[in-house]
Amino acid sequence: MDTKAISQLFQEHTDQVRTILEKATQKLEATDARLMEIEQKMARPRGGDGYDSTPKSLGAKFIEQDGLKDFAQRNARNDRFQFETKATLTSSTSNAAGSVGAGIQAYRDPNIVPLVQRRPIIRDLLTVLQMSGNAVEVLKQTGRTNNAAPVAETALKPESDMQFGLDTVPARVIAHWTKASRQVLDDVPQLMGIIDTELLDGLALKEEVQILNGDGTGQNLEGLIPQATDFAAPFPVTDPTMLDTLGLAILQGALAEHPATGIVMHPSDWTRITLMKDADGNYIMGAPGTSIDQRVFGLPVVVTQAIAQDTFLLGDWRAAATLYDRWTARVEVGTVNDDFIRNLVTVLAEERIALAAKDTTALVHGDFGNVA
Repeated sequence: MDTKAISQLFQEHTDQVRTILEKATQKLEATDARLMEIEQKMARPRGGDGYDSTPKSLGAKFIEQDGLKDFAQRNARNDRFQFETKATLTSSTSNAAGSVGAGIQAYRDPNIVPLVQRRPIIRDLLTVLQMSGNAVEVLKQTGRTNNAAPVAETALKPESDMQFGLDTVPARVIAHWTKASRQVLDDVPQLMGIIDTELLDGLALKEEVQILNGDGTGQNLEGLIPQATDFAAPFPVTDPTMLDTLGLAILQGALAEHPATGIVMHPSDWTRITLMKDADGNYIMGAPGTSIDQRVFGLPVVVTQAIAQDTFLLGDWRAAATLYDRWTARVEVGTVNDDFIRNLVTVLAEERIALAAKDTTALVHGDFGNVA
């Protein structure tokens, strides 16, 4: 190969090398420009007085290291760059060096833990009917004269007499409400279910108190306990136990032609009964290791805190009273006043009911005598 050809090849190789170097130089200049921009952004003040009180992140500290630019210029694939931080990283949320706790997001359990609700059950003992209008008219038999007797042939037959009266029982509203944010209800869907349950359970519990204890004044129902027949033992028993008292009260109802269908008492009193022992120290209602049936003398026992401790109410419940539903318990959501512009909603739960005690002799109310 002649000298001219060799010179031409050398020139072409030199041009190729020059092109490669120019491209490398351009890439390094671009990298320098980007690093300069990052440094300028990090150096800008964030507060009005030019002082940035926010702790610098690890990324910011990394970019500020002097050796980083040299590393970029060397562009060595296998090189490593190291920097040191004097603060130990901790989960603290304070403004101290190394505190990164504010950047750690806690995991939130999607389930909501509601408060325990007392189980309402008095409604289940009663006859429940649907009503219309704002009141119930109840026709009651107020008296009778029974003159039935054997009659001789062709003799005048005796006459008996019955008296009736009409009672009007108004329907009463039980209601309550709460406010809720539209955003919260959208972000936590199960919260609406919790609110509904809480409000409806609240109605049921207040209804139970009203059915038993309402005094009939204002918007209160006329409850069953104020109208029930007072306990009076049909015959005396020496040192009666709680079971003796219940047995005598059951007899009192039976003698009034109203065999009892259920007993209501406080949880403390039911526990007293289950702890009763015979002379040999054996539990009367059953050993603690066995399942104790919640019944006394064959009758179901309803345990509720809506009745006062040391008292009981028993009798023929369906004959004694009827509960009327004008509005069954329901939940409604709407906006009132300035709710709309505040992104709030009002959640309302309400019911409208009437309670008619039809025969007060069908219920017997008394106390056990354990509390002075």
